[in-house]
Amino acid sequence: MRNAKRPNPYYQGPVSDHFDGTHFFNPDGIEPLGFRDLLRWQFGGRRDQWPRSVPSPFASAKPDLRVEGDNLRVTMVGHATMLIQVAGLNILTDPVWSERASPFTFAGPKRVVAPGIAFDDLPPIDLVLVSHNHYDHLDIATLKRLQVKHRPHVVTPLGNDTIVRRAIPDMPVTAMDWSERISLAGISIDAEPAHHWSARSTGDRRMALWAAFVLSTPAGKIYHIGDTGFHGGVNYGAAQQKHGAFRLAVLPFGAYEPRWFMKGQHQNPLEAVIGMKLANAAYVAGHHFATFQLTDEPIDAPVTALKLAMSEHGVSPERFRPLRAGEVFDVPAA
Repeated sequence: MRNAKRPNPYYQGPVSDHFDGTHFFNPDGIEPLGFRDLLRWQFGGRRDQWPRSVPSPFASAKPDLRVEGDNLRVTMVGHATMLIQVAGLNILTDPVWSERASPFTFAGPKRVVAPGIAFDDLPPIDLVLVSHNHYDHLDIATLKRLQVKHRPHVVTPLGNDTIVRRAIPDMPVTAMDWSERISLAGISIDAEPAHHWSARSTGDRRMALWAAFVLSTPAGKIYHIGDTGFHGGVNYGAAQQKHGAFRLAVLPFGAYEPRWFMKGQHQNPLEAVIGMKLANAAYVAGHHFATFQLTDEPIDAPVTALKLAMSEHGVSPERFRPLRAGEVFDVPAA
């Protein structure tokens, strides 16, 4: 089933429990569905019509240069892009300032809400986390802008470093496998499993790895997931067993319909709330909704479903924050 039809253009390395020598995979997990299923979804589904433009209820944020001490601040840019300020570091997750999450400037999912931080209002960026290579998470145009102005260090799973270096040869990049740990800028970073997949084109599916990250900082531990299917909660339980409690989890909860197609790659709001509890996270910054329309659900459906899930599982609204563009979340001490 995983016989190689072409060499891997991004990574060559030893076989492991999630790499067969050519393709990465989710152990005991769900592989992404194929082209026939994609056509069934695209032509047989009922996609809700999103507005072309939506104003954020929050003004564009103008972040402080640094956040020090025990403080932990998250500012939403949009989709999976957030500015995390902790321990004097400025960290961007999956940065996308482009108008489209697409290999094209003229087609593909278009941003419906402006970035919550204007690019020129960013503080000095020290570190960038890129969770995987889908276009709504790895945006080369934005990385080029960051390199020119900030020269941050990029941390990303195996194979994605090749994509970045080919486009931006002088960008500092560290590639990580699952269960690896590095020390950088006074914090430690662990790459941990997420249940997802990767592709930049039709010929490179699952040839670069995807991952979650755990940041161990003087202000507490942060569990960042860019994209994941729930996978029975296995990865959440493993993260809790390995790392203990988290002051903050950064969790996706949107882009989940139809379930028959999206279950293996995008968790829904109920699964995100259960994942929060399994991981023993005190607070959550919720993302991956109301920015780019990738799936069928209405633009406001994820937040509505999230409120019901939190009520059902006894999670108070201040603990799981679905962040809007420009919104600032000063995370309380756990």
